[in-house]
Amino acid sequence: MADILYKELSYEVIGAAMEVHKVLGPGFLEKIHQKAYEAELEKKSIPFSSQQRVEIYYKDVDLGCQRLDLVVAGKIIVELKAVTEMLLIHKAQLLSYLKATDYKLGILINFGSKSLNYNRIVLSKN
Repeated sequence: MADILYKELSYEVIGAAMEVHKVLGPGFLEKIHQKAYEAELEKKSIPFSSQQRVEIYYKDVDLGCQRLDLVVAGKIIVELKAVTEMLLIHKAQLLSYLKATDYKLGILINFGSKSLNYNRIVLSKN
């Protein structure tokens, strides 16, 4: 059985999201949840960068940039949503961010439903 990538850090990242969802619940815009989530990460002394810019290329053509919601500890992309239901396109978005960077793990977090939803997405070497 393979080791879980960044197991302890993932646990802390998801735990911080659970705390935010417990206090705020669903219904707020994504940016409100992001500010609360950032405050919770700071409270827990979990390092992160917000709105990190990533250049996207197609072969040698610069297609512009995307902004990552959060990068935690320089290891995990965290993509935040505030939607009633997570869709496959949300997972595809995070997977695309992983492919466009050197990060191997992304966590998709949805604050928009009654219960907190999250998915760990690991970029496969295949």
